Amino acid sequence: MVFDECVAHESSWDADEALTAVYTAHYTSLVRLGALLLRDTGSAEEIVQDAFVAMHARWHRLRDPHKALAYLRTAVVNRCRSRQRHLVVVDKHMPRSLPEEPSAEQAVLRTAETDRVIEAMRTLPEKQRTVMVLRYYGDLSEAEIADTMGISRGSVKSHAARASKSLRQVLEQSR
Repeated sequence: MVFDECVAHESSWDADEALTAVYTAHYTSLVRLGALLLRDTGSAEEIVQDAFVAMHARWHRLRDPHKALAYLRTAVVNRCRSRQRHLVVVDKHMPRSLPEEPSAEQAVLRTAETDRVIEAMRTLPEKQRTVMVLRYYGDLSEAEIADTMGISRGSVKSHAARASKSLRQVLEQSR
C-alpha cells in the first residue's frame, strides 16, 4: 500500500505499513540530504535509519500523518548537526600527525566542477550551507526550510543571500 493510500484510510493506519511506504518513497532522498550535509554517505545512512526507528517508536503520537516526511527531514537535519558537532570535538582531540587523505568514495564522486563547488560550500558557515543544500538539493521552499531548521523565513532569505554572495566570490577566485 502506498503512503497516500495509507493516509486516505486512516482507520486502518498502521505504523509498519505507513513507514514502509515512506521508507520506500523517500529513503534515498533523505540519505542524499544527509550525505550532502555530512559529506559521508555511511553516516548519513545510519542517521536516516535512526530517524525512521525513532519515528516508528513515536508513530502513535504523530497527529498529522501527512507531516511524516517533514518530521523525518527535520530529524535528519538535526541529527546531522549533532554528528557535525561531535566530529568537531573528535577532530579537536585528534593527533595532528595523521595524514589527511581523501576517501576512495570521494575520489570517485568528484569531478573538476563539482569539486570546486563542494570546496566553496565548505567555506560557508553551517546554517548557510544547510539552507543552500535544502534549497537547491532538497528543492524546498523558504517556508519548508524555515520549518525544517526552526528559523524564520527572513533568516532563510538572509542565509541564502549571504551564502550566494560568498559562493560567487570563492568560485570566481578559484578560476
